[in-house]
Amino acid sequence: MAENTKYFVLKEKAVPEVLLKVVEAKRLLESGRVTSVQEAAEQVDISRSSFYKYKDDIFPFHDNAKGRTITMVIQLDDTPGLLSTVLNIVAEFHANILTIHQSIPVNGIASLTLSIDILPETGDLSQMVDKIEGQDGIHYLKILARE
Repeated sequence: MAENTKYFVLKEKAVPEVLLKVVEAKRLLESGRVTSVQEAAEQVDISRSSFYKYKDDIFPFHDNAKGRTITMVIQLDDTPGLLSTVLNIVAEFHANILTIHQSIPVNGIASLTLSIDILPETGDLSQMVDKIEGQDGIHYLKILARE
């Protein structure tokens, strides 16, 4: 029977602590600072069985995003220059905008759908999203798809 796999994008605060520790253990192993799963698990205070249970199911979002397309929807105020600010942030992180669609504003708020090509030189996607979300006039940002 084929496994029905679904993927979710979560903010770090919504991820259980054990999963965050698995990510940290994987980072320790990849960096070469530890040489065994046992050592990595001990350093982050999880069991080896927890590491093996979750290691293939959790990864930092930016690790596997390079060379991919991200589609996000943003609700923003209909304020002159705000769209330009969002696009400049994407450019600042060296991502390539593939498509832009902005709805006609209703009650002063527009919906913006951006498809972005994440290139090898693109900066940390999480930081880019945080910077966009932090702009005055941005009400909502959601990543709809990652291909």
